[in-house]
Amino acid sequence: MMNQGGNRDSVKEHLLSESIWIRILYMVLFWLAGHLVIAMVILIAVLQGVLVLFTGQPNLSLQEFSLALNRYLYQMANFLTFNSETKPFPFSDWPSAGHAEVTDSRDS
Repeated sequence: MMNQGGNRDSVKEHLLSESIWIRILYMVLFWLAGHLVIAMVILIAVLQGVLVLFTGQPNLSLQEFSLALNRYLYQMANFLTFNSETKPFPFSDWPSAGHAEVTDSRDS
């Protein structure tokens, strides 16, 4: 019986933990930010599609920015799923695009 009481005390301790509630608040804020970033990714995809129709190639600056957005989404997902304790931007640096991953379609 003592074990059940210990479990209840542990649950009560977690429920009253300020740090857990602050983390949950950050998680809600990053979840909302993630939806905004996903909308931006969709907008960039549509814009890149239009640009390819008219110019035959995607905009390299938008490619680099979208790579950074993709990395930002990855960082947010890691934080939301407790795979990382590091809070994404604006609490850490904005992810770099990594120029090596952007390929110029004119080269092919």
